[in-house]
Amino acid sequence: MKGNRQPKDGFLVISVIVDFLSIMSNTLIQQESSKVHKEVIVANEKYASDFGKKGELALPPARSFTILTCMDARLDPAKYAGLAEGDAHVIRNAGGRASDDAIRSLVISYKLLGTKEFFVIHHSDCGMQLFTDPIIRNLLSKSLKTATIDSNGWRNVEESGGSEEAKFIPFLTFENLEQSVIDDVKRIRNHPLIPKDIPVYGYYYDVKTGRLVEVPEASKIGRAS
Repeated sequence: MKGNRQPKDGFLVISVIVDFLSIMSNTLIQQESSKVHKEVIVANEKYASDFGKKGELALPPARSFTILTCMDARLDPAKYAGLAEGDAHVIRNAGGRASDDAIRSLVISYKLLGTKEFFVIHHSDCGMQLFTDPIIRNLLSKSLKTATIDSNGWRNVEESGGSEEAKFIPFLTFENLEQSVIDDVKRIRNHPLIPKDIPVYGYYYDVKTGRLVEVPEASKIGRAS
């Protein structure tokens, strides 16, 4: 009988050790967190403490529209478009471009969640105008470390450990701001999975004034029919 209990007891000991190591590991992870990480967790605790009835919000956006915009930290769609939680879908990527993945989200937005209007909103002083696909592909082929820019253009601070995988990625850079809005509205308007009765508006956000500036040609192209 005693011999039969040993494996069971042994498994129990192992389980306790694993749990202890897991707790210690999590403790160490928390101790090694960055200042930013800690600030985010503290902010979330404060937000969640007064969450109220937001937990009862419906899945479909209440105002039935979607914004496609840039990931730039200076842009706050909730503020520049007057949004509250639950109001609208916001799709963000570098440049606010109508990439394949952005269109995937737009299709889900209207098809399954009932949105009826799309806004394409790029912005002035966009970083996507500061480089080209060949430039970033060349940088990444030689190093994965953050690059720097000076009067001579972009350069790596060190060149080791890069990858050629970047050559398979369309980075969707652009030279002309208004043309980029026109191009993206046109792609959405002409996409076979986007219904013609959904209007697609074209704007850019002015980072100096906070105003949305319409790109008339884009909005004309995006008119519903």
